[in-house]
Amino acid sequence: MPSNTPRESKAQQRDASRQKALDMRAAQQKKAKRSRLLAISGLVAAVAVLAIVVAMILSQAKPTASDLDEENPLQGITAPAGALDNGAIPVGADGTAGSTSGADAPTVAVYFDYLCPYCARFEDANAATLDKMASAGEITVAYHPISILDRLSSGTEYSTRAAQAVAFVADADPEHFVALHEALFANQPAENTAGLSDEEIAALAVEVGVPQDIADQIVADGGAFTTWVAAATAQGQIDGVSGTPTIMINGEKTADTLDIYTAGPLEEAIRAAMG
Repeated sequence: MPSNTPRESKAQQRDASRQKALDMRAAQQKKAKRSRLLAISGLVAAVAVLAIVVAMILSQAKPTASDLDEENPLQGITAPAGALDNGAIPVGADGTAGSTSGADAPTVAVYFDYLCPYCARFEDANAATLDKMASAGEITVAYHPISILDRLSSGTEYSTRAAQAVAFVADADPEHFVALHEALFANQPAENTAGLSDEEIAALAVEVGVPQDIADQIVADGGAFTTWVAAATAQGQIDGVSGTPTIMINGEKTADTLDIYTAGPLEEAIRAAMG
């Protein structure tokens, strides 16, 4: 049966094809524009998220040694409770961090690094003497944990981690500060090793009496007093400390000729300073 629909002329067919092509092109352009808008929106959102992340990182980042005040590195740095402005953690007659033995008692300052083998030798020879004299109220021991040997711990920054651990215990559980200090030297790792892990340091803390809930927080968020350790180390350099152990009695360095690795000579020097 023949159709009653008139056949389109070639001109009409060309026009229809052209219009169809134009419609398709318009649709493609609209789709491409929508895709570009979505891509731009996604990029803007990604940049916004990145900006938020960067802002969060910067707000949480702790200053490094290079950010510290060159003349007064401890200024504005959160320190352990009881720590002095010069980076010392004093221990006096009651044996707790932050205590002293009175104004007339000489101060024996000990600058040490927990990875320093000579510091361990010093502890072996003199820890009992310092504990005895401090307990008797004869002296105040000013402990200066610093970190100058991080480079010798296979990238784990053991010196800093150990120092920040004792700083945390000085703040949270001052009664066990000295015990952890001595335990870290008794379990000192060798130089050029990774040293004790954070978990092992926390386990040592528990062994010497630090409550488990406090030990669990020693290294939380990277360590509450990591920046303070960097600042105390910088302060030690200002104080003239070029190596560890460095011992000062009432602010004066002990003589290079003093044998600090044998029990006896340091006590004699302290008593001489007492007059």
